[in-house]
Amino acid sequence: MKKFSFVILIMLAVLSQSCSEGETKNMTTKQAPSIPILEVPNKTLTGYDSYPTSLEGVVSSSVRAKVSGYITQVLVDEGQAVKKGQGLFKLETQSLDADAAAAKANVAATKVDVDKLKPLVEKGIIGSVQLKTAEARYNQALATYNSISANIDYATIKSPVSGHVGAIPYRQGALVSPSDPLTTVSRVDNVFAFFAMNEKEYLNMLQITAGESLDDKLENMPEVELELVNGQIYSYKGKIETVTGQVNPSTGTVNFRATFPNPNRLLAHGNSGKIRIPNSYENMPVIPEASIYEQQGKTYVYKVGEDAVVEEVLIKVEAKVGQFLVVEEGLNQGDKIVYQGIDKVRGDMKISPRLVPFDSVAGKLKVAFK
Repeated sequence: MKKFSFVILIMLAVLSQSCSEGETKNMTTKQAPSIPILEVPNKTLTGYDSYPTSLEGVVSSSVRAKVSGYITQVLVDEGQAVKKGQGLFKLETQSLDADAAAAKANVAATKVDVDKLKPLVEKGIIGSVQLKTAEARYNQALATYNSISANIDYATIKSPVSGHVGAIPYRQGALVSPSDPLTTVSRVDNVFAFFAMNEKEYLNMLQITAGESLDDKLENMPEVELELVNGQIYSYKGKIETVTGQVNPSTGTVNFRATFPNPNRLLAHGNSGKIRIPNSYENMPVIPEASIYEQQGKTYVYKVGEDAVVEEVLIKVEAKVGQFLVVEEGLNQGDKIVYQGIDKVRGDMKISPRLVPFDSVAGKLKVAFK
């Protein structure tokens, strides 16, 4: 009987140990959640620094009246191509015409006086003083007439340059003066894009651009892109041609000018957008932005060790390109990091890693790497 009881006790102990091991195994499984990870690759990709820009025609001339008056005719339409000297507007000249007629009559009258006095002076009948006075009155009358005639000519407002007409804010019947801009005539077969960057960005750009002098560096600067206000990238690339090289003390910025071809006249004087300057990152560790977390201004990832235990790792980000980050320090090619679910992970935690191919991540985020 004692022997039988002893056997029973041994069986109960074995069963208890088996249950305990099962519970431990379940607890371990619960403590090791399945977490997607990826292997960090080295990739080459291109990012862009963007700067607001305003566009102007290579030639852009504001058109104003030289005299005040009412517009009687608008001779062109917005966007129309015009030649230098072509009439754009006509102003009312009725009062000027009357003044011109009176001035012309006065010229004729004073000329008669001069013609009468000349033979008398030649014969010595009168002195030359009267003739000189008459000639002065004639010259004054002629100057007044020429001034009025010039104003009549000014009533036809002509294009100062060849180009295309811009917006026309004043129409027939409007009273305009020399202070009112009637339109702008621009030549837009090429356009200037003006933008600025701060001093630090300017110095960084100079450091990474080949060349000894500023002119050399300008020649070696990469072609730039133009992002239009609708988010589309303009089909032609531009070239940075000038830089002031001086920091504006009031804004702390350096001004640049790029030139873009505009053969189809898709760009207009006054357009705005963004200049995109490319930066190439060669063979550097790249990770998805979703794999990081930030704390007190620092950036961390969870690195997965050989024993599937995660470790917090501080990284230094070189640049953000789309939804990917170029890593300068903290990670190397071949390191494994938590890809998604970082909110479910903490340092020194053991996980059940599930490797996700990096190419599938890039495909989902629609990024092509070199």
